[in-house]
Amino acid sequence: MQRKAYVTGIAALLAALLAGCTSGSTGGDDISDKNADTGTSTVAAQPGKYRTLPEACGAVSHDTLDSLLPGIAQINDEEQREKAYAGEATLTYDTDRKVGCHWKIASNDATDRLSVDFERVVSYDNAVSDDNEAQTIYTQRETAADIPESAPPSPAETQSPSESAANSPSPNASTSASESASSSASSTASASASSTATPPGLQPRTLSDLGDEAYLDDQLSGSGSTAEQRTVTVVFRTSNVVVTIVYEEQPMATGTVPDSKEMQDRAQNLAGQLAEALNG
Repeated sequence: MQRKAYVTGIAALLAALLAGCTSGSTGGDDISDKNADTGTSTVAAQPGKYRTLPEACGAVSHDTLDSLLPGIAQINDEEQREKAYAGEATLTYDTDRKVGCHWKIASNDATDRLSVDFERVVSYDNAVSDDNEAQTIYTQRETAADIPESAPPSPAETQSPSESAANSPSPNASTSASESASSSASSTASASASSTATPPGLQPRTLSDLGDEAYLDDQLSGSGSTAEQRTVTVVFRTSNVVVTIVYEEQPMATGTVPDSKEMQDRAQNLAGQLAEALNG
């Protein structure tokens, strides 16, 4: 009878040990699951503000087209005039990503061309936002256009009249210095008179009051036997949309140079309207 009692006791002990192992195994699985839940998660970059684009040919008002393309007002046929206002849409396969429109109007004095393009930038990298991708594209275009950094004003521009008089050479200055200065001034005046470059203050530059970032380029081409053609380009970015405006004018008369300030003012006025429409 004592031997039977001993065997029964061992069996009970083994059963208790097995129950303890099973309970420990379940607890281990719970800990493993908790550790897996504490892993770091990747946060996707923010999408851009714009999900669609405006209809490009309808984005420019008739009044603005009258200003940029004076030849429209000279079209007598009403149907042809309306067709001129409508412009021609740029071929695109995804109007949510890129749209554009261009106009070409000839007048008695010149041929004017205008193109407007909208590009909505979408980043396919979860670590890069749409805005940052658009900023990269804008920067590439500004760099390719070789837009210079803003230069500080010259001392002569910042001096008051009294300071300028105080710094002027005295009447007793040497004749050679006077002749040298006169020769230098004559050379500068001659070079300025013969140059057809963009006037001072209107050179290619960045713009601080348009969108998130913007630049203006002004180029003059053609000379001699051909009429001078001026091309003014304004590019600006607002959030994840990059807008490009190209405004060209070629006079009919040889030797006539399109007015830089007038064309720049018109192009910047249009850019301001488009930026306001996007933000509205």
